[in-house]
Amino acid sequence: MPIFEFRCLKCGEVFEKLFLSSDEKVELICPKCSSDDLERVLSRSNYVMSAGPSGKQPKLTEKTCGPGNKCFTLDIPGPTKD
Repeated sequence: MPIFEFRCLKCGEVFEKLFLSSDEKVELICPKCSSDDLERVLSRSNYVMSAGPSGKQPKLTEKTCGPGNKCFTLDIPGPTKD
């Protein structure tokens, strides 16, 4: 039963969500402001960066975050808010 962390892009709240299975469909909303504009964040724990049973690899994306600044987003395979 994996626990994933999410950050609300509207208010900045970080919260955890427990999934009973990897294919579970859940409605993800911020517990603080009820927004559904969320991103998954990497928990502060040990994480193995390899393909799982689905064969999907984590993906690191570089973005520009203002003049002369770069940001990175790590997309981790797993449940989504579809």
